[in-house]
Amino acid sequence: MLSRSQRTAILELHRKSVGTRQIARALRVSRTAVKKVIRSDASLPPPIARPEKAEPYRQEILDLYTSCEGNLVRVHEELLAAGARVSYPALTAFCRRQGIGQKSKTAAGQYHFAPGQEMQHDTSLHKVKMAGQLRPVQTASAVLCYSRMLFFQFYPTFQRFDCKVFLTEALKYFGGGCQVVMIDNTHVVVLRGTGANMIPVPEMAAFGERYGFEFHAHEIGDANRSGRVERPFTFIQKNFLAGRDFANWNDLNERARTWCDQVNRTYKKHIRAIPTALFAAERSHLKPLPIWVPEVYRLHHRIVDVEAYVAVQTNRYSVPVAWIGRQVEVRETRDRIEIQCGLRQSVCHERVIESIGKRVTLPEHRPVRGQGIKRTDPRPEEKTLGQVVPEISDYVTALKKRGRKYITLALRQLVRMAREYPRDAFLAAVAEAAHYGLYDLDRLERMILRRVASEYFQLEDK
Repeated sequence: MLSRSQRTAILELHRKSVGTRQIARALRVSRTAVKKVIRSDASLPPPIARPEKAEPYRQEILDLYTSCEGNLVRVHEELLAAGARVSYPALTAFCRRQGIGQKSKTAAGQYHFAPGQEMQHDTSLHKVKMAGQLRPVQTASAVLCYSRMLFFQFYPTFQRFDCKVFLTEALKYFGGGCQVVMIDNTHVVVLRGTGANMIPVPEMAAFGERYGFEFHAHEIGDANRSGRVERPFTFIQKNFLAGRDFANWNDLNERARTWCDQVNRTYKKHIRAIPTALFAAERSHLKPLPIWVPEVYRLHHRIVDVEAYVAVQTNRYSVPVAWIGRQVEVRETRDRIEIQCGLRQSVCHERVIESIGKRVTLPEHRPVRGQGIKRTDPRPEEKTLGQVVPEISDYVTALKKRGRKYITLALRQLVRMAREYPRDAFLAAVAEAAHYGLYDLDRLERMILRRVASEYFQLEDK
């Protein structure tokens, strides 16, 4: 089909009395096409007027589209079963042209931000290879909307405490904060409402007030509003995490910070600038940090257990033995666990980031070898044996030293046998076992049963 410019040229040359053959050679088109344009005397190509093959089945297509839940393959199958002669491409083309099942398209806009106006924050789930194992992590990211400066870190979970830790690190990295922090409608920050009606949790609102910013949330479904922070997640997955193995969480986050420094100094095609160059102009517009940035912590109150440990997030941290049974205050920070008993006694541990039930013991809290807790009072089962059968006290003492079973279970089994079997048979079997150094209680019980069978179940001869 000839374009509009070609048709216009043909008509202009024809008005100048140029022959058909010369026009065809000059424009490199056929003489037939030149003659058709001259006869139509129109610079626009004529509209194609041909009937739609699927037009006679329009109502059936609308009904089937609803009953088949929008599956055009099923619609085509039902039409063929009803006797219609329409190909699948003709059906799909008809639906596109008629707007059947098609969402109305809207043009995408752009968001322009002044320096220091907004920072966007969001999280995403990624898979990270750590210590040779592929494990899920929460990636927290923050981006300055004007300069596109990027900062991200990784966490095993992302709760309110982790959010405040990350935002504090991000503000330190950027050297200041913006007027607004745009977030997704996450329960970590949102108390109730969505979008413009979002009300943040008082704890998070107070955190933002300390650094001079407010939390705003975009409308549900309006992902373009937070596009600055959404875009880097795929970039992180395919560039930073691809082909890398990390030793632990500290190694992962330290290398992430170094990678942010490298990426922020790299030219970006989509903004046609270097983020650090734009940040030089934005930095003076950021709200300065307070003269003292307090460390984020989570407060717990615990009772020291009988093993002189305090449990925090399933992990257990040691304290002095003298604190057993006392109430302590635990402050959980990004890197440390601080346990305080009273005003002058405190213990500090390195925090275990994951909740893995790990036991952390400081060397000074370990009892000196040979000075551990020793049991001086006899067990209840031992007292019972002393009252019921005091004759076997020597055997019980030897059993505690040489028995293979756990001593409490062995004493309970011995108490049961002393109560269930005749006294004479029991004492005779124990004496024989002591003579031969036999401390297998299952075998001792069989010896008792043999004596009972031979002494108490004798049948009279007839």
